[in-house]
Amino acid sequence: MSRIIEIHDAEGKSVGNLELPSFFETPVRPDLIRRAVVALQSHTFQPQGRDPMAGKRTTAESLGVGHGMSRVPRVKGERYARGNLAAIVPGTVKGRLAFPPVPTKRIGKKINRKELRLATLSAVAATTSIEMVRARGHRVPDNCILPIVVSDDVELITKAADAEKVLHSLGIWEDVERASKRKIRGGKGSTRGRPLKHPVSVLLVVKKRQGAEKAFRNFSGIDVVESSSLNVIDLAPGTHAGRLTIWTQSAVKQIEGRLGWVSS
Repeated sequence: MSRIIEIHDAEGKSVGNLELPSFFETPVRPDLIRRAVVALQSHTFQPQGRDPMAGKRTTAESLGVGHGMSRVPRVKGERYARGNLAAIVPGTVKGRLAFPPVPTKRIGKKINRKELRLATLSAVAATTSIEMVRARGHRVPDNCILPIVVSDDVELITKAADAEKVLHSLGIWEDVERASKRKIRGGKGSTRGRPLKHPVSVLLVVKKRQGAEKAFRNFSGIDVVESSSLNVIDLAPGTHAGRLTIWTQSAVKQIEGRLGWVSS
């Protein structure tokens, strides 16, 4: 039997009810969600390669046997820093790599189309479980009923102040404040252009972008996506399902037509 969920307006008041599509009851498959996220992320990786002549631009040449030293290639010349030093071979200073990465390697992972759809449905169903949402670190009040469905008026909001009022009225502003506190990343990543870790907060699913993306993008961690382009990466960042999600009424109906046949 399908669940009946209240529809809230921009002020948090109930304006009607909505019967949830059956795919919101899909069994959650963390293993399948993980495979789907990894497969989609692999399509964004850029092939790597190395210069075929890297480490070989030198005058180094082996002296052969009979000199009382190893037969590795040595740089020609005397009375300068590199003179008579080993070069070219792997393990030497400025030598070549033994097995450099090649751009012809297939780094994209494949996944069956039906498995990908089932993983998306499973990630959608995970947004209705308050236990899984809290397990991801989201701060949700005890009286909150998931999933959160709002009226289509939210799609027309264009001001950040109005968007903040909506988040306050729905009782999830505390989670937005949590995501605004960024932490310093440990390790080498802090010196490679990614010094901060950005927490993920609310996901707003709309039928069509009509200004809401301009209002909600001012808050750290909030993403706005159209239901036609919703995928498992949006619903399960880092392969962890149970993202705190707000659905508009039209978005639920549109995604039912897009994904509903799989669960039948």
